Amino acid sequence: MSRTFKTVNYEQALDLRVRLGDCLPPEHLARFVVDSVALLDLSALYAHYGSRGGEPYAPEVLLGLLFYGYATGVFSSRKIERATYEAVPFRFIAGNQHPDHDTLATFRRTFLPELKDLFVQVLLLAQEAGVLKLGTISLDGTKIHADASKHNAVSYKRLRELETQLRAEIEELFLLSDQSDQPDIPDGLVVREEIARREDRLAHLAEAKAVREARAAERAAVEQAD
Repeated sequence: MSRTFKTVNYEQALDLRVRLGDCLPPEHLARFVVDSVALLDLSALYAHYGSRGGEPYAPEVLLGLLFYGYATGVFSSRKIERATYEAVPFRFIAGNQHPDHDTLATFRRTFLPELKDLFVQVLLLAQEAGVLKLGTISLDGTKIHADASKHNAVSYKRLRELETQLRAEIEELFLLSDQSDQPDIPDGLVVREEIARREDRLAHLAEAKAVREARAAERAAVEQAD
């Protein structure tokens, strides 16, 4: 008896219309990156752009591509550019646009200090939302539990320790980005099922942002008192 096989009609496949949103599961990291970056204050980056010239890519797009690339072990600007054509998560973050490697490299070089701080902010949001397993992106695999970190009695001290550790990880990621042969780094952000839906994810991120702002106010008060 002959056996039938599932085949592909490549002529028809080339004409298929595919929605990028259908290609990523609800809990995919790329979705979390887009929603997290949208909460950041990027006014300092926007202020750097003049009123003349062509139409540049929005900082949110370039920042999202770099963050997702670095978090998943893709550091080369050329590889990120190519991924906007070949890899669905990068294409999703880029909104089906394709910033070239020179644009990405110039953005990184121009805003290097700001990018490091913004990367830390994204990771802190992820930690507050309970989706960051700190260390698997570069270091020791320690998992920080969001419920414990939100305890008022340890919030200020824990915030300082957490920021120090995250900044060390970010520095290592940026050092890796300068190397020619980059290792693959496991995804250190694991989006839980309960915040896979965008409405839930945005609610968790809004709560995380509120906690971050409260901690920042507490930190300012403590430093002023000191």
